[in-house]
Order: sequence, then structure tokens, then C-alpha cells
Amino acid sequence: MFFRQFAPTSTAKSEPPEPMQTAVASNIYVSRRETTRPASPLLSVIVPVFNEEDVILHFLEATRPVLDQTGLQYEYVFIDDGSRDKTADILSDQLKAGLPGRLLGLSRNFGKEAALSAGLEAAKGDIAVIIDADLQDPPELILQMLDGWRAGYDVVYGLRVDRSSDTMVKRQTAGMFYRLFNRLANIDMPANAGDFRLIDRAVIDALLRLPERNRFMKGLFAWVGFPAMALPYERPPRKAGTGKFNYWKLWNFALDGLTAFTTLPLRVWFYGGAFVSLAAFAYALYLTLRVFVAGIDVPGYASLMVALLFFSGVQLLSIGMIGEYIARLFNEAKQRPVYILQDVIEGEKSQVESQAETGNDGS
Repeated sequence: MFFRQFAPTSTAKSEPPEPMQTAVASNIYVSRRETTRPASPLLSVIVPVFNEEDVILHFLEATRPVLDQTGLQYEYVFIDDGSRDKTADILSDQLKAGLPGRLLGLSRNFGKEAALSAGLEAAKGDIAVIIDADLQDPPELILQMLDGWRAGYDVVYGLRVDRSSDTMVKRQTAGMFYRLFNRLANIDMPANAGDFRLIDRAVIDALLRLPERNRFMKGLFAWVGFPAMALPYERPPRKAGTGKFNYWKLWNFALDGLTAFTTLPLRVWFYGGAFVSLAAFAYALYLTLRVFVAGIDVPGYASLMVALLFFSGVQLLSIGMIGEYIARLFNEAKQRPVYILQDVIEGEKSQVESQAETGNDGS
């Protein structure tokens, strides 16, 4: 995966970060793409939503002027991930009022990764922007993402250089996770890069070819590769509403990410078990020789119980780690769909379709 890094400077909305030139910009694949980009691509804006009634209108007010400023034809692809509030009602009214795009209603809450997969499958655009509705990802950066795409990059991802809006615990644990993931996995996932990104149709098609059910999208974005560049920004607090992730969900999310991209934990327990077995054999040999040579017995009920409990705990941990992988194999073997779509509410037709119909009528 090729990266072009922007200078991590302060990113006020009125003064976006300036790109920093690197040798990667002359990459042959990037140069070839730059000359073949369509002048007027269709832009799909993929937005997973879950109980976002307090912020969704603010999101539309912030994004529509930016999208109009691009001068491109665009569509919204909202994925209602089992909302229990009025999010779907609000979006339905907006679509009926002329908002271009569609609302995908999932049959229940399948999780954000499944919702993103549904959005990618439903997107019709030549390029797509993935963005959350909480406005912690500044919509103004879409303009710079388009500049990066026109320069030949297939992926332009937001890089959070300031996460002061998050709690100290979340910042520390996130940093630990990215370091651990990149050390264990066989891919390089940029630290503090979220789902906010622009991707080319080639990347969308590559992601749709991946069949796994346990989907860790940040890892999948990195796994498919393609020339990419980073766009640093300061992450503001939520515009309204509350976050949907708690620490337990984040822990399970991190565990899914690690087990999806590395089998090293299984190898660690294999080598750990071999080391413990050799150490136990060596200690038994030492005790035997000690008795034969010095005639000293081996009392010590307490030490025996401590050793027994310690190694029993090690065994349970190793079995639990194996169980995590077996559970994922079980889920994959069932071949259940990643999500179930219960309804699609279409909005205003794209300008492309309207112009095509007009042309047919006049011919």
C-alpha cells in the first residue's frame, strides 16, 4: 500500500493542511491514474446511522453545501442499522423532499462493519466517501480528498492527529491497539485512521470480492492495498447525540480485528506451551537428581498448589484463544449473510439518470 503523508499541522476549518510533496507522488501507477480520471464522476456518500435523530439534520446541513461545491453529481447512501428512534423517518422525509440517494433499512442492528458492507454494495458511484453522521469527520475535507483522487490516488483517508475530544483512556487504548496490530498482523494499518475516507470504484469492487463474515473494515481497507495518501485533521467533538461504542464493544472490536488478520496468538501459545513443558521437564530432572544425590525429599504443598493453579490458568487461556478462532471458523462455516435488508427507500433520481431519460424521450 502506497502512502502520501500530509504535514500534521493545525487544521482549522478555514485553513486546511497543505500537502507535503514526497517521492511517492511520482509512482508510475499514480501517474497513470492521474491521466485517466473521469472529469465528472458520480460521488456516493456512504453514511451508516444508528439512533442519530439528534444530529442527522445537522449532518445534511453541513454536507450538502460541500457536495454542491464539488460540482459533481452525487448520491447519499444511508444505512439504517436498526435504529429505534426517528432517524429513518427523518431521512425518509428528506428523500421525499428531493434529497438524492437512498436509505437502506437493515432488519436489525448488525453493527457498523455490516452496515458499511451494505453501503459499499449499494453505492453506484465512480468514487465513494465513507463518513459518520456525528460530524466528527469534517465534511470540508471531502474537497481535498477529491484533489487527492484526481492526483491519481485510489484511497484518501483521514488521519486523526488530534483526538482531544476522546477520553484519555480511549486515546491510550487506541494507540496500544494500533501498535499491537501492526506488530502482529501482516499488513500495515495506519494508526488513528478511521473509516472516514474516499475510495475509488476499483477499491470498492475489490472490497466486495472479500467473502468473510467477520469483517474488520479498517483492516480490509489496508489489506486490499492500492495507492493511498493521508489527510491529517483535528477531530472535533460530536455535534449532537451520544456515541454508540462503549469500552466492552471496543474490546470485542479490537479482538475481531486481531483474530481476522493474524494467527500469531495461536503460535505464541504453541511456543509458550513448549517452553513450559521443557521447563517442567528440567525441574523434574533437577528434583530427581537432588533426591538421589543429596537424599533430600521434596515437601511443599503450598508451592505445588501455586504451580498447579498457574499452569491450569495458562491452559485455560490457551484454550480460550483457540476457542476465539474456532468460533470465527464456526461463523464462517454457517455462511449466513453479513446483513439482511428489509427495505430500500429511494430518493430523487441522480442527474445522470434524469438526463438519460430526457435524451431517450427526445430521440
